[in-house]
Amino acid sequence: MNSPSPPPQYVTRDGDALRDRDTVLSIWHGNLGQEDRIAAKYEWFYLGCPYGPPVLQLLHYTPDAADIGTACAGRRRMLWRGKQIRAGVLVDLAVLPAHRSLGPALILQQALIQSGLRQLDLLYGFPNPKAAAVFKRIGYERFADIVRHAHVLRYGGYLRSKLPGWLAYPLGALADVVFAARDGLRRVFGPRLQYAWSDRADAAMDRLWQTSEKGDGLLAVRDSAHCKWRFDDSPLVRTRYLSITAPGNAGLQAWFATQVEGATLHVRDFWSAAGRGRVDEAHLLALLSAAREAGHASVSMEITGDAARLQSWKRCGFVERSRRPVFGRWSLGEKPDLQTMDMFLTSADEDE
Repeated sequence: MNSPSPPPQYVTRDGDALRDRDTVLSIWHGNLGQEDRIAAKYEWFYLGCPYGPPVLQLLHYTPDAADIGTACAGRRRMLWRGKQIRAGVLVDLAVLPAHRSLGPALILQQALIQSGLRQLDLLYGFPNPKAAAVFKRIGYERFADIVRHAHVLRYGGYLRSKLPGWLAYPLGALADVVFAARDGLRRVFGPRLQYAWSDRADAAMDRLWQTSEKGDGLLAVRDSAHCKWRFDDSPLVRTRYLSITAPGNAGLQAWFATQVEGATLHVRDFWSAAGRGRVDEAHLLALLSAAREAGHASVSMEITGDAARLQSWKRCGFVERSRRPVFGRWSLGEKPDLQTMDMFLTSADEDE
C-alpha cells in the first residue's frame, strides 16, 4: 500500500487587497521600506487605484500555517492596436528572509502569471537586470529596454569629476553660458511657445490626448485621470507639471510630469501634440529653458522607443546613461512581433 504524499511546503492563494492588507504590510515590513511609507503606498496603489484592485498573490508556508510572501500586478489602462486592453505592471515581490531562495519566489511568480492572465491581457515588468534569466525561465519575453537619457545644464559639477576644481568651475560656467545661449537662439527662431508650472492635472490634458495620434503601438492612456491618480494622488513624492502652450487658441501643446531629486529634474511622463510618444524639439527646448530658470543642474528621462522617437531628445543634447530590460507576457492568442510592437513606456508606467 502506497503511503500518501506529504503536502507541499509552499502553496499560493489569491489575495484580496482590502482583506489581506495587514498580512501584506507585515511581509513588506523590513523588506520594501519604512512602515509609514509602505502603508501610504498601499492605500494609494492597492486600495485607491481607479482601474480596479490589483491581482494579488500570497505564498503560504504550510508547516507554520503562515503567509510568507506576496506579489502583485497593478492594473493599468493601455492601448494596443488602437483598442483599450487590460494590463498589469509587476510590482512588490517580497518573501520573508527565512524563505528567500529561488524556489519560493518562482512558485509565487508562476501563480501570479496564472492568476494575472485570467484577468488581464498583458503582464509586464521592469526586473533588475540580474533577474532577467529568471523572468525568461518562467515564461516572460524581453520586450524592450527602457533607457535613461540625461542633459547637463550646469557643467561645473559635471566637469569636476574630470578636471581639477580650479579649471572645472570656470570652464563649467563658460559652457553654461554658451549652451544656454545656443538653446535660446533656437527658441527665438523656432515656434513661439510659452510654458508654465502647475501642481495638478487638468482638463487640457484630455483635449490634447483626444486630438493627438496614438498609433497602433502599445502605450498607456495618458489623460488627466492617469495623471491625477499616478502623480497627484501619490503620497510618495511631489510632482509638478510643465505645460507648453502656443499663443492664440492653439491650446496645450505638450506637458511634462516632473519630479526633483537633488539637483536633477526627472521627467517621469509626458505627452505632446506630436502623438505616439514623440515630442518636438521646440517643446524640449522650452523644458530645458524652464529647468535652467528653476536652477536645476540636469534633466533626465526614461523612455522606450526606436530612433525616430528618440531623435528630438538627442538633437536637444540628451545622452544615454543607462538602460533596464522590460519583460512581458501576453495572454493566449497574442504573439506580436517585437519589432513592430512600438512599445512606448516611461518611468510612470512603473509603480512609483
